[in-house]
Amino acid sequence: MKTDIEIARGAKWLPIDELAAKAGVEEKYVEPYGRNKGKVDYALLKDKEGEKDGKLILVTAINPTPAGEGKTTVAVGLADGLSKLEKKTMVALREPSLGPVFGMKGGAAGGGHAQVIPMEDINLHFTGDFHAIGAANNLLAAMIDNHIYQGNELNIDPRKVIWKRCVDMNDRQLRYITDGLGGKVNGVPREDGYDITVASEVMAVLCLADDLVDLKKRLSRMVIGYTYGTKATEKPVTAGDLHAQGAMTALLKDALKPNLVQTLENTPAIIHGGPFANIAHGCNSVIATKMAMKLADYTVTEAGFGADLGAEKFFDIKCRMADLDPDAVVVVATVRALKYNGGVAKNDLNEKNMEALEKGLPNLLKHVDNIQNVFGLPCVVAINAFPTDTEEELAYVEKRCNEHGAKAVLCQVWAKGGEGGVKLAKEVIALCEESHDFKFAYDLDGSIEDKILEVTKRIYGGCGITMSTAATNEAKRIEAMGLSHLPICMAKTQYSLTDNPKMLGAPKDFKINVSEIKLSAGAGFIVVKTGSIMTMPGLPKEPAAVKIDIDDNGIISGLF
Repeated sequence: MKTDIEIARGAKWLPIDELAAKAGVEEKYVEPYGRNKGKVDYALLKDKEGEKDGKLILVTAINPTPAGEGKTTVAVGLADGLSKLEKKTMVALREPSLGPVFGMKGGAAGGGHAQVIPMEDINLHFTGDFHAIGAANNLLAAMIDNHIYQGNELNIDPRKVIWKRCVDMNDRQLRYITDGLGGKVNGVPREDGYDITVASEVMAVLCLADDLVDLKKRLSRMVIGYTYGTKATEKPVTAGDLHAQGAMTALLKDALKPNLVQTLENTPAIIHGGPFANIAHGCNSVIATKMAMKLADYTVTEAGFGADLGAEKFFDIKCRMADLDPDAVVVVATVRALKYNGGVAKNDLNEKNMEALEKGLPNLLKHVDNIQNVFGLPCVVAINAFPTDTEEELAYVEKRCNEHGAKAVLCQVWAKGGEGGVKLAKEVIALCEESHDFKFAYDLDGSIEDKILEVTKRIYGGCGITMSTAATNEAKRIEAMGLSHLPICMAKTQYSLTDNPKMLGAPKDFKINVSEIKLSAGAGFIVVKTGSIMTMPGLPKEPAAVKIDIDDNGIISGLF
C-alpha cells in the first residue's frame, strides 16, 4: 500500500497558470511561487466586491482521538466530489504548523487519495507565511525590551509585559524563561516565555483582517503590557504606542495574500493562515474564505479539532466578525473513534464492539445537536470509512443519526478520492438549498463570565464554571477598559467536551475551570484558558521528526 507522500508524488498537477485560470483568477492577481503554487493578490476581493457569493460549507468533527477522524481528508474529498458533479468548487484550509508536523500529529494536507498538493511544501515552509508571522511577533517583542532598556518613556512595567516571543515548533523548554541576563548592556532582566507561532495574536490578526489597512489597525491595537501602578492607575500599552505597526505590516504584506494550490484531482484549493483551535480560534483567514466564495459556487472549509472548539469559534468569532452565513455543516466521525469514546483501547478498535459504539455515540450526537439546535444550521454526518468497519456498526450509526434528525453518509474519499465523496456531495448540495436560521451561541452584551457560562452549558453540556482569582481580576480589568463586549476564544483541551482530556463521550453536570484570561484587542476577542491548556506544546516521547528523512536526490520521506 502506498503512503500518502507516495500517492501525492504520483499526482498529475496543473501548472500554476493553468490552475489559476481554472479557478477563475486572472493573471494580474497571481504571484507564482515555483511551478505549482502561488499567491493571490487580495486586490481581487475588492475588485469582485459586488459579485455574488457562493455557498459556504463547514467541515467539522467529533472530539479527536488517537484513532484519527480525517476531517481534512473528508473536506478535500468532498470538494473533489462536488467537482465530479461538475460544480465549480474550491476548498479553503489552514496551513499546517511545523510543531505538529514534527511532533505527534504529523502532516496536515489530507490523506490517501484526498490530499492537497504539493504536500511536502504545504507541510513544511510552504510560502513562508508562518515565518513572516513569527518575525513580526518577535520584532514587536524586541521593540518592547529595547524601549524599556532605552529609558522606558512609556513607563512599561517589565513585570506586566504580556507579549511573548514565538517559534513555530513544539518546545516545552521555552514556556518559561528568564532573559536580559549578562549585565546592563544585554538588556533588562525579566521573566519571559514563548508561544508557538499559531498561538500568537499576530496569527489571529492576520486571519481576521479584511485587508492591509485593517491589518495595520489591528496590529496597532494589540496590548503588549501595562504601565507601573496599581490596578486602578495602571494603563495598557499597545503596539501602536511603540509605533511598531508599520514595520510589522511591512513584514506581513505578502503573508496576507492567500496561497493557491490544488487537490490530487486538480480542484483549486486556497490554504492560508493556521491558528490552532484548542489555543486559538482555529480557522483559516477571512480573506481566503471570502475569496473562495467569490470564485466558486461551493466553498468547502474546515475548522480545527472537534465542533466544540473549531466550529464554535468559526461561528461565534469568524462568522460574526466577517458577516458570513454558512449554508451547511458536515460532522466527520469514524466507527473506530466512536468506539474509543465508548471506552475501547486504541489497539482493540478494529474489533467489532456494538456496546462500546453505543456508549461512544453520544459524543457525535451532542455535536450534531449543537449544529442543528444551537447554531440553527442543516447538518450531515460523514462516516469516514475504515476497512475494519462492519456493516452492522455502520448501519447502527446511520440509524442513530437518523433518529437525531441528521442523515449519515458513508464517505470513502481516502480510498477512492472524489468518487468516494460523491454521495456526500449530493447530500451537501441538497442541504445548501434548505432554509436555515443561523444563530450565535451567545450575545456580546453579556459579561465575560456570562459568555463563558453560555458556551459551557450550551456547547459543552456542562453546568457551571469556576474562575481563578487571576482570571476574575483580569475579567474586571477588561471590563474597566470597556472591552468586555468582545467575543470569547475558549482555550480548552480538544480531546473532551470538558477541560479534562480523559473525560470522553458526552459528560454532563461538570464545571469548566477557567485558569487565565487574556485580552487580544487586535484580534478582537478575549482568550479564556481552561484546565491545564498551554500555548506552547511539547514533543512526545517519539516525535514524528525521527521518521522524517531526505535522500541524496532531495526526496523527502516520512511526512506520512
